Amino acid sequence: MSGFPLRDGAALAAALLGPAAVAGLLVPFRTDLTTTNSALILVVVVVAVAAIGNRVAGALAALSAAAWFDFFLTAPYERFTIGGGDDVQTAVLLLVVGLAVSQLAARARRLRVVAITDAGHLAAIHDTAQLAGSTTSPDAVVDHVRGELTRLLGLKGCRFEYGTLLGHPPRLEQDGDVVVGRRTWDVERRGWPQEEIELRATGNGHYYGRFMLAPAPGAEPAPLQVRLVAVTLADQAGEAMAATGPKGQR
Repeated sequence: MSGFPLRDGAALAAALLGPAAVAGLLVPFRTDLTTTNSALILVVVVVAVAAIGNRVAGALAALSAAAWFDFFLTAPYERFTIGGGDDVQTAVLLLVVGLAVSQLAARARRLRVVAITDAGHLAAIHDTAQLAGSTTSPDAVVDHVRGELTRLLGLKGCRFEYGTLLGHPPRLEQDGDVVVGRRTWDVERRGWPQEEIELRATGNGHYYGRFMLAPAPGAEPAPLQVRLVAVTLADQAGEAMAATGPKGQR
């Protein structure tokens, strides 16, 4: 298992250090700036981190921004204590807004990569959407997506499990990263983990099951664009199940 890829490592470093550095730079101006304006500047830092990294980096940046806002920019200064009720509210809003925009920025990154993928991948997304909109059987959509994932990722096999999550297999995340345990696996450099990888199918915020991806031995690593297309196809299967009910609930 590798550690974090270079991009994610840089984003995590920026998440930890960026808000502290910017909050420190604002110290000479903290009596002139309102706490609201200071918080807005730190939100910009959170967005920047989320745009270059992933959801974890964005969330960490939001937590870091709230902590250093408290430490440097609210009285009593240089202490992790907030004296004023308005400042408490601003700090909480900074954290909440930072977490929200970090998720949006990470999703925008995903959509941007999908937008530049090739016509064949877009056709797969379009065909799956058409099937999902024209059938009352989510099983048909699941079977179609299984085939598309096998072709798209060069798998030796792909199966779908309805219902409860079991075990802790490697997981293909919504932002295209592959996570093994609690660490990001560098797919571009190391290829797929040589065990089944789960790709979850969700619809309307509900989990319905997971595709279990079996990589072919020695298969070429799938670039980020391709992994994001795979995530989109799984989402379409989840939406089909949300619309008509999964197997066993019809």
